Amino acid sequence: MNSVVVAGAQWGDEGKGKVVDFFAQQANVIVRYAGGNNAGHTIVVRGEKTILHLIPSGILHKDKVGVLGNGMVVDPAVLLQEMEGLAGRGIKLTSKNFFISERAHIIMPYHRRIDSAREGAKSKQGKIGTTGRGIGPAYEDKATRAGIRFVDLLDEEVFAERLRAVLKEKNAYLKHVLKQPGFSFAAVRKEYLGYAKRLKRYVTDVSLLLEDLLLKGKKILFEGAQGIMLDIDHGTYPFVTSSNAGVGGVLAGCGIAPYFLQEIVGVIKAYTTRVGGGPFPTELQDAVGGHLRREGAEYGATTGRPRRCGWFDAVVGRYGVRVNGFTGLALTKLDTLTGLDPLRICTGYRVGRKRLTEFPADIRQVERAKPIYEEMPGWQEDIRDARRLEDLPGNAIRYVRRLETLLGVPFFLMSVGPQREQSIIVENPFET
Repeated sequence: MNSVVVAGAQWGDEGKGKVVDFFAQQANVIVRYAGGNNAGHTIVVRGEKTILHLIPSGILHKDKVGVLGNGMVVDPAVLLQEMEGLAGRGIKLTSKNFFISERAHIIMPYHRRIDSAREGAKSKQGKIGTTGRGIGPAYEDKATRAGIRFVDLLDEEVFAERLRAVLKEKNAYLKHVLKQPGFSFAAVRKEYLGYAKRLKRYVTDVSLLLEDLLLKGKKILFEGAQGIMLDIDHGTYPFVTSSNAGVGGVLAGCGIAPYFLQEIVGVIKAYTTRVGGGPFPTELQDAVGGHLRREGAEYGATTGRPRRCGWFDAVVGRYGVRVNGFTGLALTKLDTLTGLDPLRICTGYRVGRKRLTEFPADIRQVERAKPIYEEMPGWQEDIRDARRLEDLPGNAIRYVRRLETLLGVPFFLMSVGPQREQSIIVENPFET
């Protein structure tokens, strides 16, 4: 297969960084297609942890090409900082191995300030749980045609014209509505033209680049951010991100044709987590939830916030499979369940007198949903050294097989620890 998509099948934080890093060994090119630096993809190689927020995870491998698609919103300061951090470790990004879409939108300083001020003004119940990185306001400007793209930034005249027009409106909004200070046109212009000078060598027509590479037979790995339950169209709206985190974001976020997409791999955790506000039917606020958070190191890679933890939700899983058309799944953090007995799996919801087996769009129904559980015996054995399915304890194998049955698709990979090599490979999608 020449193209593989890796997307989140839950509320994000499923461990996509490790999965992308693993599959990137066979890929030539790794592309981020949506989101911004609100994502945090963690990779552990030989005990060294790397957290990437914008640059594709697979770039840690030698001789790979990294691409930022037009579906992303990019903070130039964060990107340059990340590039410098990689350079300090001997991973140098050049105009030959790193590309930024000229159509990608840019996060401006007013986006960050608006983001934080809006969230701070909301009641506790109304908070979305935004990272405050300016992601939502940047996508908002994109939708209202007030955004600034890299192609605009590289033309000093166009940039000045667009910045002057939008800054007048943003400063008024900040001052009179959010009671926040505004920004100086001259200062923002100078700062961002400095970024343009440093980044212009990487900016190109990514749609054209990717089609050319695909037609030449290059293997391309498309890396998603967040998960389907945070997708702007298909997630638990309004407690969602501002982009299409699902597979639909690949086409819009890269400018390629549908027939180029082949294998679509969903990354799904052996239990469920989410960060920020919004309903979470299987959430555990007891010792079991504490065990999952502690043993799974469930703290946000971007914010450091503790993640909310709960039992595996097969309703969410089936929804993710259906909406994305996953051809296979990567199961992560199976080792975190070691020591828990019994294990529970949510197979449906009880909402009043109704029994639901499909995920509802009505957020009020999700808030009222009571999980319907089935129980399975757990295991006590340490599974971090397992490299084949048969190396797992019998109860772990039964748990995995039950999840496959409930979700209706096979597992390509099972992660049994944070290290790159702590994986059980059932099938490599690049080799099918």
